[in-house]
Amino acid sequence: MAAKFELYTDKSGEFRFRLKAGNGENILASEGYKQKASAENGIKSVKENAGDDGRYERKETAAGKHMFNLKASNGQVIGTSQSYASASGRDNGIESVKKNAPEADTDDQT
Repeated sequence: MAAKFELYTDKSGEFRFRLKAGNGENILASEGYKQKASAENGIKSVKENAGDDGRYERKETAAGKHMFNLKASNGQVIGTSQSYASASGRDNGIESVKKNAPEADTDDQT
């Protein structure tokens, strides 16, 4: 199974997307958007920025887990990862986004 973006509507009626790896794991999730076109632009931005290592903000949570944000050129967060037990797990997640996002198709579930 190839990686894909899933575009969906959440319980509050906002549009969101998530990038799923080929194994079905969620590797990046968006914020909620009021307009579907805004979520679609978010997917486009992920594809455009995924290959630039400087766009990844590597963070540690208060609980000692590791995560990352992918940011656009204007500094706005366009996607957030899950929490990882280790920094190496987080770094593997980043590499997965870099590899998979640019060519991933979108599964529109709205």
